[in-house]
Amino acid sequence: MNEHAFDSNNRKNTKNLALWTLLWVSSMAVATFGPEFIWESKVLTITGIVINGLLGIMMILVNIRYISGLDDLQKKIQLDAMGIALGVGVIGGLSYSLLDTTNIITGDAEISYLVIVISITYLIAIFVGQKRYS
Repeated sequence: MNEHAFDSNNRKNTKNLALWTLLWVSSMAVATFGPEFIWESKVLTITGIVINGLLGIMMILVNIRYISGLDDLQKKIQLDAMGIALGVGVIGGLSYSLLDTTNIITGDAEISYLVIVISITYLIAIFVGQKRYS
């Protein structure tokens, strides 16, 4: 495949991933805040959660397509970043949960904090990987 076609496909895959990520994040917001501010129906809440799950599955599939379209170096950077983020998520998440269950921290361990830590770790790892190999 020539480089122009690769760049075009890569751009298309990136835009597609951004779109599905935006849809998933938006559906998460609706499923989270809808029951609190918009409706009182359990049926609507369950529907929102199911839609969020389906959009999440689609986002995963689009992410696989995105990664498959990358060159070998970009795939390595992505794989390294995902591995680091997974490690931080599992080790950090379990430690965070232990802090909660042993009452070392006063509040409940919130998954949203773990998601933020994993996301920031992933972004930093991508940035470091790009710098390392440039």
